[in-house]
Amino acid sequence: MRLKSILTVAALGLATCLPLAASASAANPVDKTDFVTIAQPIPTDSGNKVEVLEFFSFSCPFCNAMEPYLVSWAKSRGDSIVLKRVPALIHGGDDVWQKAFYALDVMGKEAELHDKIFHAIHIEHKHLADEATIADFIAAQGVDRAKFLSTLNSFSVQARAAHANQLMQEYKIESTPTLAVDGRYETSPAMAQPSIGFNHPPGDYSVASLKVADWLVAKRLAEHAGAKK
Repeated sequence: MRLKSILTVAALGLATCLPLAASASAANPVDKTDFVTIAQPIPTDSGNKVEVLEFFSFSCPFCNAMEPYLVSWAKSRGDSIVLKRVPALIHGGDDVWQKAFYALDVMGKEAELHDKIFHAIHIEHKHLADEATIADFIAAQGVDRAKFLSTLNSFSVQARAAHANQLMQEYKIESTPTLAVDGRYETSPAMAQPSIGFNHPPGDYSVASLKVADWLVAKRLAEHAGAKK
C-alpha cells in the first residue's frame, strides 16, 4: 500500500475511536506547526514496531486529561506501536513522583495504580507531594508501605530516573504531555492549540495531538515496510 493510502486509512481509523476536535489539521500535519522533526534521530529499541514515548507528569492536569484518549488510541494501534511512559521533571514535586512511578513499576503495581494516582490528585485533590504522603496513599491501595519506600530509594529506581532525565535532555522536553514518535518526531496538545483554537476543553487538544501522532506512526510504519524491500 502506498504511503499516502496508509496515512489516509490511519486517519480514518483514528476518527472512529476518538471524538473529533474542531478544525483539527491531522489530515495533513505540518512540520513545525502540528509536530516537530527531531534534527538528529534518537535510537529506539522497539524493532519493527514504532516506539511512542509519552513524557508526562502525574501532577500535570493536561496529562490527566489526555490519559483516557491515549489509552484508547494505544489500544486501537495494537501491536504496531510500543507505548512507553516517561515521568518528566517539569512541575514542582515531580522528582518524588518520578521515583514513585519506577518503584511501582519494579513492584509490578504501576499499571494497576496509574489511573488511581491521577484520580487522587486531580479529582479528589489529594495533596501528594512528598514521600510520606505518597507512601500513605500507595499503602491505602494495598501495597506494602515499607517495601514501597525501600524500592523508591533503591539503586534500580535511581538508575531508571536518571535514564528518564537523560531522555528528557535528548528530546529537549519543555512541557507535558509530549509524545515522541520513533525517535524522530514530537507532538503535543500544546502544539494543537493554534490549529483548533484556544477555547476548547483540554480533551480536544489531546484528541488533535493524537491524530497527528497517529499520522506520524503510520508514516513510520510505511517507512519501516519500505526499508524491508
